[in-house]
Order: sequence, then structure tokens, then C-alpha cells
Amino acid sequence: MWIYDKKLQYPINIKNPNAALAKLIISQFGGPDGELGASMRYLS
Repeated sequence: MWIYDKKLQYPINIKNPNAALAKLIISQFGGPDGELGASMRYLS
């Protein structure tokens, strides 16, 4: 069949994690005004 190798397309190196920026990015994708919310409103 196939072998699944979980890796990123471009390798990254995180030196200083930024929790505030991560929270903002996640809310943009999954929050009420984010991409997922917009697509669900479009489909329903």
C-alpha cells in the first residue's frame, strides 16, 4: 500500500514560541469570524 511519513513540507525551527500569536492564528482559522466558521455558514 503506502507508508505515511508525517513531516512538514518546509522544515522550520522555532526558537522563541509566541503564545499570543499562536492564539491569534488559531482563532482566525477556527473562531467565530474565522475561515472554518465562514465556510460552515456558506454551506448551511
